Amino acid sequence: MSSETADQTQVTATALGEWPGTDPVEAEKAIRGELGTPHLPFVPELPDRGVGSDAVGRTASLLVDLHADLQPHGWRLVDRPGRDAARAESALATDVNVLADMVGAEESHAEGLQVRILGPLSLMAGLYLHSGERALVDAGARRDIADSLSAGVAPFLARVRAAAPGAKLTVQVAEPDAAQVLAGLLPTASGYRTLRALPSAEARAAWAGLIEALREGGAEKVVLQTPAWEAPIERILEAGADGVALPAESLSVAQWESLAAAVESGASVWLGLLPLDAPHGTTTHDVAERLLRPWRQLGLPERALGAVRVTPAGSLRDVSPERATAVLARLVKLTDAVNQLAFG
Repeated sequence: MSSETADQTQVTATALGEWPGTDPVEAEKAIRGELGTPHLPFVPELPDRGVGSDAVGRTASLLVDLHADLQPHGWRLVDRPGRDAARAESALATDVNVLADMVGAEESHAEGLQVRILGPLSLMAGLYLHSGERALVDAGARRDIADSLSAGVAPFLARVRAAAPGAKLTVQVAEPDAAQVLAGLLPTASGYRTLRALPSAEARAAWAGLIEALREGGAEKVVLQTPAWEAPIERILEAGADGVALPAESLSVAQWESLAAAVESGASVWLGLLPLDAPHGTTTHDVAERLLRPWRQLGLPERALGAVRVTPAGSLRDVSPERATAVLARLVKLTDAVNQLAFG
């Protein structure tokens, strides 16, 4: 097998964005040190830095003509930007500047780069109106948030592309609340009832608008991440995403079948395969078989494994920076094991 063919067919690695600690320089060093080509390094999110470095505040800083300020119950839409918004913008600017410094100091650069933003459904669920209720309850607010986010991503991607010239950009759209939003299971501010389910067509339109804006902004690929429970795999791909990211352990047989169909249609699949707390005695070979066994049972050919990137099974934010770095190293070893078992 030629090296070019191998790059196209073998499993590679990335992670889901969040990173422990408060030092973006050390985080970038660790990530870019472990995830070189053909793997996918990422711009880390450091929620431990506090206000504005959380997922909602970070993504809200990208909104155009909408502003948010942190209240005891969460981020609230406000008329004018305040100190909290400034902190979010500053933290994101720092991360992009650190990326530029790291790339500039490298002798050779990774071919790809991943950045993560919160998706429109989860942003609607995480932002609040003046009334104290989630923005999700108001159709006008939902429309404004979706449109504002789509308008704000191109300038952000332009800054990232300037910091990492020539890198092929993948955007991970994180939708941790998508299933609850679509099923009508999110609680109201009072907690006494749940919010009405978001219509499927509206969700698809919000995703499609964002994905189109990301492509126009220079994203080569867009992958949408969601928990496995009730994951709307088909709707995500119908909206134009290049792939989906899901935790492998929780997938049902029907979901594996949906992923097989996605792979056969040319989609990418990111699988949270590497457990952060594996039972004692679990080997890299054991973890690799958790991918290869269902892959073969579904009749998928080994040459299609190039559609897969493996990730940690969960967020790295709650481990130490040293352990997070070790997880990335183990992740790369896992890809080697999968590829060795598949291709010899």
